[in-house]
Amino acid sequence: MTLISLFQKELAKEAITTRKMLAIIPNDKYDWKPHPKSMTIRQLATHIAELPTWIGMALNTDGLDFATMDYAPPQVNDTKALLELFEKSLQDGEQQLVIEKEGSLDQPWTLRNGDQVYSTDSKADVIRMTLSQIIHHRAQLGVFLRLLDIPIPGSYGPSADDSSF
Repeated sequence: MTLISLFQKELAKEAITTRKMLAIIPNDKYDWKPHPKSMTIRQLATHIAELPTWIGMALNTDGLDFATMDYAPPQVNDTKALLELFEKSLQDGEQQLVIEKEGSLDQPWTLRNGDQVYSTDSKADVIRMTLSQIIHHRAQLGVFLRLLDIPIPGSYGPSADDSSF
């Protein structure tokens, strides 16, 4: 089994759980955040929805420099638009994970802010980190929603909110 095929399988599996979590965000809660240092639900959910695009960025570039990037997150105002963004990002990530790119997975990829280098890792490690970031931020979103008393779907089995649990 190739790394690309493992990444394809994991992305597909995590997409199911991510889609369930994003789908339960109430439209009137996008500006809520649990703490002044926290992101709003809008910022967090938008980040989660865009993360699959990091797969293509990892495979098709040598790195990301925050000092020179020109990025503005899309403005998401409701769950329908959020899910559309996620599906578009997911499709992008899936289309990038092709067996022809297996040979590039050992190449270095650098995350920096100008002269400050945060990390240099293989492209495979960046894809692994991207999948981990989806899981990590999805769990963070789960905490936000739990604090709002919104029932949470199970991720790798039932949640405490599932009636069969």
